[in-house]
Amino acid sequence: MRHHASRHIGIIGEFAKLDVDRSDRTGIPEAILAEGKTVDQVVRTLQHMAKASGVALATRVDPACADAIRRKLRSNFSIDWNEAGRTVVVHKKGLKRTRTGGQIAVLAAGTSDIPTAEEARVTAEVMGCNVLARYDVGIAGIHRLLEPLREIFSNEVSAIVVVAGMEGALPSVVRGLVAVPVIGVPTSTGYGYGGHGQGALMTMLQSCAPGLTVVNIDNGFGAGATAALIANRVADARLKRS
Repeated sequence: MRHHASRHIGIIGEFAKLDVDRSDRTGIPEAILAEGKTVDQVVRTLQHMAKASGVALATRVDPACADAIRRKLRSNFSIDWNEAGRTVVVHKKGLKRTRTGGQIAVLAAGTSDIPTAEEARVTAEVMGCNVLARYDVGIAGIHRLLEPLREIFSNEVSAIVVVAGMEGALPSVVRGLVAVPVIGVPTSTGYGYGGHGQGALMTMLQSCAPGLTVVNIDNGFGAGATAALIANRVADARLKRS
């Protein structure tokens, strides 16, 4: 930190100005997008953020970058590498993780949608939520959705992230069956006409099920953060009433 006016900004060389207190201000922490950065930039940014706030999240981390993070930071920090979701969470050793009481669910239509779903799950967990994750429950075998829905009802989740590629119909189906906000995430799974997530995105945007909000293609972080923000507000309101 250089001076009083920039006390909330973590300046790293000439390449990064970290919004260290973003979580306190907005309820959502700054995440480090590893894609497009050098390994050294990712490592230094994670280290600075974890030192300043206790925990740091990086998304779209490839295996080589994850290995470098482990080698360079493991002596002073605990490292959680989620290979499927391509996320790395760095936190101070011995730090007790905050649990807010927020409850969300993450559903993935197919196995190919799991990477984006895992990004959403990890993001929500970093924000203190408990996450019920159930995968491969798409509409081609819609009976697979019944048990996850029962669990969702019994756990009283406050928001549901639904990840789907191909035609992207699952979020609309889920929203028509539940009484909580649903965040739809189209994935780039799919090919041919409307492939690479475009067909899924258009389906979700054209949904006739009100209460379905849609994020951009493959944006698991945005969906997980939004769901967690909702759930944390609900948990906070319940705590104040009790």
